[in-house]
Amino acid sequence: MSDPRIIVALDYPDAKDALALASRLDPKLCRVKVGKELFTAAGPALIEKLRQPGFGVFLDLKYHDIPNTVAGACRAAAQLGVWMINVHALGSRAMMVAAREALAGGAARPRIVAVTLLTSMGAADMAEVGLGGSPQEAVLKLARLAQA
Repeated sequence: MSDPRIIVALDYPDAKDALALASRLDPKLCRVKVGKELFTAAGPALIEKLRQPGFGVFLDLKYHDIPNTVAGACRAAAQLGVWMINVHALGSRAMMVAAREALAGGAARPRIVAVTLLTSMGAADMAEVGLGGSPQEAVLKLARLAQA
């Protein structure tokens, strides 16, 4: 597979519409993203259908749970053959380490990235859930944590 830099979001509520868009794309030129709504509706079978023509699949589920649960979810995602997964950095250093370690040594190890703060969260939202500082400060702090 080539190394395309474009990721097309398949933000549809069902597999039919997502696969219709994917059929118009060239897997040599782009990868595809499957998020929570579509994955919940269509499940692992959709991932397999997208992988058949050669798409790299970014499974965008923003794992955020206890470390053991996130590690298991990451292993399960790797078994689906996805190209990339993500975790939520607010889940803690221990959770991110567990996710990384769960993927270590796997034959088809997906890339793993961390989401710092959802783009919809402003300062008022942060304060409401007990996070101090500005969104910019939180993003920087969580990015450094993820990098570490």
